Amino acid sequence: MSETVEKNLKAGDAEKLEGICSRHGGDKGGVIPILQELQEHFGYVPEEAVNFIADRLEIPRSHFYGVATFYSQFHFKPRGKNIITACCGTACHVKGSDRLINILGRELGIPEGQETSEDMEFTLEKVNCVGACSIAPVIIINKEVHGKMSAEGVTKAIKKLKGGTDGK
Repeated sequence: MSETVEKNLKAGDAEKLEGICSRHGGDKGGVIPILQELQEHFGYVPEEAVNFIADRLEIPRSHFYGVATFYSQFHFKPRGKNIITACCGTACHVKGSDRLINILGRELGIPEGQETSEDMEFTLEKVNCVGACSIAPVIIINKEVHGKMSAEGVTKAIKKLKGGTDGK
C-alpha cells in the first residue's frame, strides 16, 4: 500500500477500511459489497478508499472503477443530505421536466453545472427514466415519488423540505 493513499485518509478511516478488507479479503469477486460498504460509510465512494482497499486486497483499481461506473447506485462525489431526483425521460421531458429542474436548481441554491449545494444540504440528480410515465413529470424527493409535478408543486415541496411550510 502506498504511503500517499494512507496519508490522504482521515483519522479513523484507515481502521474502517481495514475492517472492510478483513471481511472481504478472501473474496476477490466481492467488489460490489465492498463498494456498498464504502458508500454507506462515507456517503460516496472516495478515490483514496478504493485505492487503499485495492492495494490491500491486490485487486486492480480498474476493477473497482469499472464496477462502480457501471452501476448508477455508486457516486464518486459527496452528496447532500437531501437527494432530489428529476426524471428526464421522454414523457417527463414533454411535460416540462426541464422547467422543473431549473426551478429546483434555483430554489436549492445549486450552481449551474453542479449537482450539490455548497452547504451539502441538497443534491439534484437527473436520471433518464424512473419508469412512472403515467404520472409525468416525476420528481423523487428522498425516495418519495411526486408525480404530475408543476412549478407550484415543486416550490411547495422544496419549502416543505426546507421547513418553511407544511406544503399544503
